[in-house]
Amino acid sequence: MSLLELLKDSIKRNTKQYSMLIAVIVIWATFAGLTGVFLTPRNLSNLFVQTVTTAILAIGMVLVIVAGHIDLSVGSVLGFTGSVCAIAMVRNGWGVFPAVLVTLIAGAAVGAWHGFWIAYRRVPSFIVTLASMLAFRGLIIGISGGQTIGLEMAPENVAAAFKPIGQGYLPTIRAATEGQLHDTSLYFVVVLIAVYVVLAFRRRSARQRYGFPVLPLHAESLRLAFISAAMAALGLVLVFYLGIPWSILIVLALTLLLSFVAGNTTFGRHLYAIGGNAEAARLSGISVERHTFGLFILMGVMTALAGIVYTARLNAATTSAGQNAELDAIAAAVIGGASLAGGEGTIFGAIVGALVMTSLDNGMSLMNLDITYQYVIKGLILLLAVWADMAQRKKA
Repeated sequence: MSLLELLKDSIKRNTKQYSMLIAVIVIWATFAGLTGVFLTPRNLSNLFVQTVTTAILAIGMVLVIVAGHIDLSVGSVLGFTGSVCAIAMVRNGWGVFPAVLVTLIAGAAVGAWHGFWIAYRRVPSFIVTLASMLAFRGLIIGISGGQTIGLEMAPENVAAAFKPIGQGYLPTIRAATEGQLHDTSLYFVVVLIAVYVVLAFRRRSARQRYGFPVLPLHAESLRLAFISAAMAALGLVLVFYLGIPWSILIVLALTLLLSFVAGNTTFGRHLYAIGGNAEAARLSGISVERHTFGLFILMGVMTALAGIVYTARLNAATTSAGQNAELDAIAAAVIGGASLAGGEGTIFGAIVGALVMTSLDNGMSLMNLDITYQYVIKGLILLLAVWADMAQRKKA
């Protein structure tokens, strides 16, 4: 197979991913021209931090959509679990670890509740999670008393340990001065690129060993050089500002872990089979109920983790926390290539979709665009993404 044929095959197999990356570049270039400050290290660093909550929700949401379901409750559950975490530290005086642990358990319990009704009582996920969206929005008001719970009211050592989850950065080895590189973050970027290159060549060797087509060595080297340069550019943006945020590392870890689960485990492959054809999956011996139950427990834990990061970033739990977060998460998953018909979607695509949604929010806010138009534009983009997905599936 020639180089040109391999490139065409790669583009054909990853059309949605390439389209989303091009969309991100176009959005960034547009807002850079309109605002003049969009591509500054300060704004891009803030943009990445703002993306974290949507990205965590989108990672879980894409697996839910892949299995042929939907979760409309994540915004309300995010606010609820964030309140649980804040109450544990502020009103009960718990440390960070027990507060975070009980919050994750609460998220798992919510997911188990959803999974029970969806998997074993055959109630559509749309109805179950819509009911929870309403119920947990009320529970937020109930457990918080309708008041904002500021983490500055927690014991000083607890607040100081919790805040970095949403606002902290990798520490520097030496005292940082203005204009100095944050060396720990710089070393991390270098190591990350090196690991990526090594794994890429190992994957290339494995494909050659089993007789699969690969790019010529010079083309593969050029591809890796381009991707490494892009990773270095984004990493240096963070390095030149305040360094790499801890919350970004959480998203990176979740992306790697859930990508492995989705692509390299029996559980993950079965989710795709269930989303493609649930009855055929059942007839082939897959326990659809057990996988669906486990999936929603996973989604509950992911939502609780998003609630923890969101609360740490705001340094408070509010009654309005998570409003419309479910729409951003679903939009991110769909824009990133997940099909609402089930059976199709990737973790990487969900991350790119989350970046698209947050970039739109960030850019329109920098332009001081009226909130009315912001909602309209985001709604139209979601509509176009679903239409494009349906058109592509029809064509296929």
